[in-house]
Amino acid sequence: MHALIVAAGFGSRLRAVSPSKPLTPVNGVPLIERVIRAAKDGGATAFTIVTGHEAALVEDFARHAVDRLAVPIVTVRTADWTLPNGHSVVSGADVIGARRHLLMMADHLVDPALIATVIAAPDAALVLGVDRRLDNPLVDLDDVTRVRSEAGRIVAIGKHLPDYDAFDTGVFAVDARFHDALRGSIARGGAGSISAGVEALAAHGKAMTVDIGDRWWLDVDDPRALEQAEAALAMNDRYAYAA
Repeated sequence: MHALIVAAGFGSRLRAVSPSKPLTPVNGVPLIERVIRAAKDGGATAFTIVTGHEAALVEDFARHAVDRLAVPIVTVRTADWTLPNGHSVVSGADVIGARRHLLMMADHLVDPALIATVIAAPDAALVLGVDRRLDNPLVDLDDVTRVRSEAGRIVAIGKHLPDYDAFDTGVFAVDARFHDALRGSIARGGAGSISAGVEALAAHGKAMTVDIGDRWWLDVDDPRALEQAEAALAMNDRYAYAA
């Protein structure tokens, strides 16, 4: 399955560590390389990376990574990386087309088994891997996107939901129906975020969830999360050879 990785944002909270968030070293291996390796191990077979901030650096990484990682990688620049992340998804969708594919974030480290779980989920316009462990110590409650669901369908999604039963892991399986919902939301003057596109599908009962169980994942969004990632990986780093 193809994977679309959003890697266009500014990454302000990691600027003191690295000028490019996707290229931030995690125990010597660029963050986005860890994302690609995990996705490949989980079943992804090709990649499209949407670039924006420090695009040239990320594109140069991608060119050199193709042979090293033995997987096809192409890049596409979003027109304005300062816009919400849904615009980056649309830029990638224009290249990928209607086929079902993974949608992932360049700053979310995940267990390859989490990827495999999302890929194996029943076909739908959108399937989101969700973490129902509301006591997961690795989740930053001030920043995580929260999900409220009923019978496997997303009812609401957002960072400040007062009533929720799961967390968004940042790993989706989507197709053209999600692309259309996102484009429609943007055309109507919506927020332009991925969550806005999810909400548009959820309003019609077409945004589904799949439980990731006890699979490990971590949103590396600030220095504290980076330290957590490096500490966890120091004990069991299957990609240490990539450094």
